[in-house]
Amino acid sequence: MAQTFTDQGVKALITSGKAVVIDFWAEWCGPCRMLTPLIEELAQEYEGRVEIGKLNVDENIEMPETYGIRNIPTLLFFKNGELVDKHVGVAKKDVLKSKIEALL
Repeated sequence: MAQTFTDQGVKALITSGKAVVIDFWAEWCGPCRMLTPLIEELAQEYEGRVEIGKLNVDENIEMPETYGIRNIPTLLFFKNGELVDKHVGVAKKDVLKSKIEALL
């Protein structure tokens, strides 16, 4: 199951050096809801290897501001504490898997 990230919690996770995928989303966003089942699948597949979770932009404003999130859904991919990739919009599973594999 995908984690629920908060501004403070995800910052600590990123700085830990783990591979992290953040899905910036909102409850009212149709494309975000379309992406949710895929994020859940990927979180299960990569459990223990990559931290995958969702950050609600209506409840957490610091991280979206820091990374200039203007459109949702937006996925950010972190490796060793650094932002290494970004995807805006809905995507197919194989596209996201290739981005996640690059973190390993």
